Amino acid sequence: MTRSLLPFLTLALVAGCASQRLAGADLDRVRRPAFISRIEDGAGPRSFVFREDAAYGDKLKKLEPVEADRRLTVKLQQAVTRFEISERLRVNTLTQLPREAPWTATVDPARVASVLESFLVEEVPANAPDYDMVAPLGADTVVEFVVQEYGMRSKKGHAGAFLRGYGRMFTLDGRSEVWRHPFSVDQVESGAAHLDPFKVGKDPDLFRQAMTLMLDQVALDFVKDLTPRDRRGGPTLPDHPISSSPDNVAPVLVEPPKPPESDLAPGELPDPDPDPT
Repeated sequence: MTRSLLPFLTLALVAGCASQRLAGADLDRVRRPAFISRIEDGAGPRSFVFREDAAYGDKLKKLEPVEADRRLTVKLQQAVTRFEISERLRVNTLTQLPREAPWTATVDPARVASVLESFLVEEVPANAPDYDMVAPLGADTVVEFVVQEYGMRSKKGHAGAFLRGYGRMFTLDGRSEVWRHPFSVDQVESGAAHLDPFKVGKDPDLFRQAMTLMLDQVALDFVKDLTPRDRRGGPTLPDHPISSSPDNVAPVLVEPPKPPESDLAPGELPDPDPDPT
């Protein structure tokens, strides 16, 4: 009986992750959208570098892979905050949308954040917000970006950053979903340059740079989706400057202390191998 249900469960999971193209007619009906960007509880940053890849065993020596991943996770947390990740995705999408309706009539993001109690905090709410709270602001539609998982992983000694989640648009009246775009950006799978986890341990900003590239690519994909060609649209307004970074607080980077040569300092990873000359 259980085995007979597996195809239906698989189909349900696939359907839940499926993308949905935004029709021009649906966008024409939007009058005042509200943008929400958030990160799910437990999404990250997460490190699967050392536990899932035995290639680093000799380098770690007596350091357990689980502990090494924990230490790397701390470094990833220093590199970029959850708040900056969610805001970069929202800001870089919104600022690159065409200057036409309905994007010229979006609800003030500060007011949205205020009613959802996510303003001036680094940790965005983990749970799905009460979307009805943005209706009094005049919103008729919500454009939501959700990060479900991010961090670093490795395969056969080749490490990289990853980012997974989805974007969607739905009406507040009836919660009718008119657009959905799942995304999965994985530097290991795409064959990007190796992101040395030991170098990240010494310079967490390397992870921040990788996340920035991935977030900006996802934002570009969102902009393409949210600009359907089969619509009547509204009058185009003059272009405005495009921000390349969020208009919020940047993360504070903490320089890791230099470990003693004789032993590994508490909380530190081994030094990276010297670059070949």
